[in-house]
Amino acid sequence: MKKIAVIGCGLGGAAITVMLQKAGFNVKVYEQAKKFLKIGAGIHLTPNVVKALSRVGIKDSLMAISSKPNKFLSKDAHTGEVIAELVLDDVFKKQFNAPYLTVHRGEFHALMVNEIIPSSLTFNKKLKEIIPNDNGVYLNFEDGSHDYVDIVIGADGLSSVVRSIVCKDEPPSFSGQAAFRALVDIEQLKRQGIMPDDLTKWWSDDRFVIAYYMNNSRDQLYFVAGFPEYSWPQGIQFLEAEKEEMLKIFSDFHEIPLQILKSAKEVKKWPLYERPAESAWSKGRVVLLGDACHPMRPHMAQGAAMAIEDGAILVRSLETTGLEKVEQAFDIYQKTRQDRVAKVQQISGENSWMRTTPDPTWLFTTDVWNNSLVAKKIISNKF
Repeated sequence: MKKIAVIGCGLGGAAITVMLQKAGFNVKVYEQAKKFLKIGAGIHLTPNVVKALSRVGIKDSLMAISSKPNKFLSKDAHTGEVIAELVLDDVFKKQFNAPYLTVHRGEFHALMVNEIIPSSLTFNKKLKEIIPNDNGVYLNFEDGSHDYVDIVIGADGLSSVVRSIVCKDEPPSFSGQAAFRALVDIEQLKRQGIMPDDLTKWWSDDRFVIAYYMNNSRDQLYFVAGFPEYSWPQGIQFLEAEKEEMLKIFSDFHEIPLQILKSAKEVKKWPLYERPAESAWSKGRVVLLGDACHPMRPHMAQGAAMAIEDGAILVRSLETTGLEKVEQAFDIYQKTRQDRVAKVQQISGENSWMRTTPDPTWLFTTDVWNNSLVAKKIISNKF
């Protein structure tokens, strides 16, 4: 039976591995981390990605651990005045056939990893070299081990090793933006007379604070505070930050977001990187998804969503053509995805989503398991 290797078991890699396995494909997934850790903090799961997860089999568990915000509020950073709102009520859920959730990234990740066939997941496997030939792909790992597979899916993120086979291997560039991230105990805010809304973003011209609950118990608030940063040390993923530095940058913000920042526990500072979407997402038997081919800033909360949607469309494309025609499948996959991804990447880069009340229909209505594969019609003509 032909074998597929997924490189990287982050959110996108875990999702496509489960989707492929549940569709009957033979899949192995290699992750460079030494073991699974529930890393990260909050993540938004909008209706489009909740629907994309339908074949992963975690719906009930995900609903049980997630916060279900009743509104997405946008407020003026200085006055606190509401400038836009998106009501996330039962009418919203019925319209888009799925809820809007916020959840702890690590807990969400764990649900997907637990659905992977245990014997197919190997940790501590850092890819060193990838060598395609006419019949398959050799994988050489830094521990000296090897594998030979029929297809490789690069889900190895922003610093992907796999992408060097598909396109020019240029490193991502620092965007000129960074963000403070931290958790806040709700009880501490309550003692100060503050009861935060479910999901709020405060906007100024060049900075923002977004805060939301990230679990069903609603005992912690997670925030991201974005600001201009003109340089970042190369190779550093994040820095420990002093709360005083953060408070100085946001000192002119309204008292509620400022009090949320003051109540933070440990604060870290993260860079925002970017790279234009690649013109080629595949080459031969190798294909990319998620940040490996179209990284985006986090301002629409769609980075993981786009990777998971990628996975669903890639699975459907492989089901359509079979593994004997992988280049045809990859062509269908990219043609189906590229316009949507480009639009999300553009709006994410602008940081304009929800600054005025949007019509989210184009984003949230999508159901990647039931919408047409837009390039399917090319099969008879091109191949």
